[in-house]
Amino acid sequence: MASAAEQLAANFNFSSFGKATELRQRILFTLGALIVARLGTYIPMPGIDPAGMKHLMDTQAGGFLDVFNVLAGGAVSRMAIFSLGIMPYISASIIIQLMTTVFPELENLKKEGEAGRKIMNQYTRYGTVGLAAVQAFGIAIGLEHTQGIVINPGLFFRMEAVITLTGGTILLMWIGEQITSRGVGNGISLIIFAGIVARFPQYIGQAFESVRTGAIGPIMVIGGIIFIAALVSGIVFMERAQRRLLVQYPKRQVGNKMYGGESSHLPLKLNVSGVIPPIFASSILLMPTTVAGFNAQNIPDWLQTVLTYISHGQPLYLVLYGLMILFFAFFYTSIVFNPEETADNLKKYGGFVPGIRPGKKTAEHIDYVLTRITVVGALYLAGVCLIPEIASSYYNVPFYLGGTSILIVVSVTMDTVAQIQSHLIAQQYEGLIKKAKLRGARR
Repeated sequence: MASAAEQLAANFNFSSFGKATELRQRILFTLGALIVARLGTYIPMPGIDPAGMKHLMDTQAGGFLDVFNVLAGGAVSRMAIFSLGIMPYISASIIIQLMTTVFPELENLKKEGEAGRKIMNQYTRYGTVGLAAVQAFGIAIGLEHTQGIVINPGLFFRMEAVITLTGGTILLMWIGEQITSRGVGNGISLIIFAGIVARFPQYIGQAFESVRTGAIGPIMVIGGIIFIAALVSGIVFMERAQRRLLVQYPKRQVGNKMYGGESSHLPLKLNVSGVIPPIFASSILLMPTTVAGFNAQNIPDWLQTVLTYISHGQPLYLVLYGLMILFFAFFYTSIVFNPEETADNLKKYGGFVPGIRPGKKTAEHIDYVLTRITVVGALYLAGVCLIPEIASSYYNVPFYLGGTSILIVVSVTMDTVAQIQSHLIAQQYEGLIKKAKLRGARR
């Protein structure tokens, strides 16, 4: 049965958007910010030969650079000022979250509410600058060791690369934060989303070109579209899936009246870790092959054999990819969701799970339930990412988008649409309240 919010959202029409002035301004601001973020992926970094960079990307197809290029919206292939993308910010956020489990000071900041969150966000920004500078310096060194890419190698080029790429990441981070606060949706996720969606025309063109040249048949393309539609439907179903734990609050008497006694639910998402496990798994697994590609002539034969077995599309690569997704799904879930903290919060406000003692027993019960649903969520993530890989590698299905890209697009779309609906519902409730006040004044 649909909730009241879903029933209300189903009755919306274009007149609702016309009346929601604030929402319209937020959407326009978001679109403008995303256009600026996309323009930055076409501004090349100084000192780079575009033809040499294109040749490097062609030789590294399917490698770590290709994955990074997808997440950066194609900026890596052009070596633009936004080539690092928003990944340093995401990495810094994860590192800060990991450090909260090690350092009590950060854990206390996390519990201080809005003030603590602002301080941790500031630490994340500092970490982003540091990570971006280190990555930019490593990219500059790697490009210098690749023939035909850097026009004038040397110290000046390295400083130029560090300043340009780090500044680009900081600008992207600022744009993402502005979208989150003044626009609609999560700004960081929307920047990645825009980069992936911007390549859709290219993928469609490749599919039509393959049909025209006879490389694949029209039936294969239709089958691929049906396959993608089924995959998207499965992702939507699994992303909305929840395990709801019943939480009861005791009754209390104030004077001659009884208060409380309500029951609510503690929603546990099936996929708590989101898209982080596939991103980390693919990045780590493809990194050795990409690094070896820069110096292919000087690596020993045994290492070349190992790299061949773990190259993109090979059976060992698929097995390791699936296992690493499972590992990071459990690992990241343990970071972002703390059963003990949740149990303490329930106990603080008098809530309890029926049949379970508050405190430690409740934490153990939540951890038990969370572990069971994380198994299903991790298998779902592995399936979503491996099925497109197997379909394209062994059955020649025209699958230009990876499972990670589809997962990001669907998840971000669902989150953004949910926020738009929330704004529309709030606007409609405000209109009802104003009408009720006017009627009361007439009476």
